[in-house]
Amino acid sequence: MTFVGKKFPSLEVNAIDEMGDTFKINVFKKAVEEKKKVLLFWYPKDFTFVCPTELHAFQKALGEFEKRNTLVIGASCDTAEVHFAWLNTTKDNGGIEGVTYPLIADSNRNLSNILGILDITDETYNEEHDTVLLEGDNVTYRATYLIDEEGTVFHESINHMPVGRNINEFLRLIDAYTHVQEKGEVCPANWEEGKEAMNANRESVSEFLSSHIN
Repeated sequence: MTFVGKKFPSLEVNAIDEMGDTFKINVFKKAVEEKKKVLLFWYPKDFTFVCPTELHAFQKALGEFEKRNTLVIGASCDTAEVHFAWLNTTKDNGGIEGVTYPLIADSNRNLSNILGILDITDETYNEEHDTVLLEGDNVTYRATYLIDEEGTVFHESINHMPVGRNINEFLRLIDAYTHVQEKGEVCPANWEEGKEAMNANRESVSEFLSSHIN
């Protein structure tokens, strides 16, 4: 199920900050009440390999997201305690020391289950124990959601576990969506801030293709 064009689920979940303070966070309400865009990215597990490279990359670009009135929030199914241990582990040891944005601890998997991003390849019923057995790690894929100031999702993407994300592409998507919001124009392929956009009509498209596409 896609959430693009729909409101992000309004659900309180556990989170932790870099100081070790735990709190409840509702991503939808945070976007709406603070009138900010939100980039919410999910990663599979703390203390792994690709994951810390992504968390540090988002941290390095945090100022660019702030310039765009965008909050960055990380999320996984690890507990707040595991998050805090990772936050206190140095880069040299594979940790995320220095990350300052909040991390969701969806250990009960309520939000990730609603989003449908858990790595569950199969479910089978076990009669002997009267229970459902899961195939897969039951952790999240590398899912990313861009949410606007009204709580509506305007982008979502899901990467397989071994494939890290391109942080610059999310900045470009935010720029493009903001341009649409402010100018009412649409953004063609490979559009970047400062480049020409176009009106959503046949004449404008024809002119753009003639002058830009060889």
